[in-house]
Amino acid sequence: MIKKGGIKIVSNKSKQKLRKQSQGRTQTSNPNKKKFERRENETIDQCLDRIRNSGYTPVKRIEKPVFKEMIENGEKSIIPNGQQTIFEGILNKSER
Repeated sequence: MIKKGGIKIVSNKSKQKLRKQSQGRTQTSNPNKKKFERRENETIDQCLDRIRNSGYTPVKRIEKPVFKEMIENGEKSIIPNGQQTIFEGILNKSER
């Protein structure tokens, strides 16, 4: 980086280095966050209790559809086969 008259001039190598550093920061996982998947035959209340008992507070709920591929009469068809529920929790302050 060179300063000329109050203007910063950044070389291509410096730009690449900065990009790699910023990408590295976004790819690292936060140890204070964890994802919990609702188990089969478990109610949402039971899952939330499990999250709280492990020292986390639920902050986000994600629901994803699950599909099944069926072949009938030589034709492929995709039908809904359920739903996957994932909770994101953050570590409680007392647990940190």
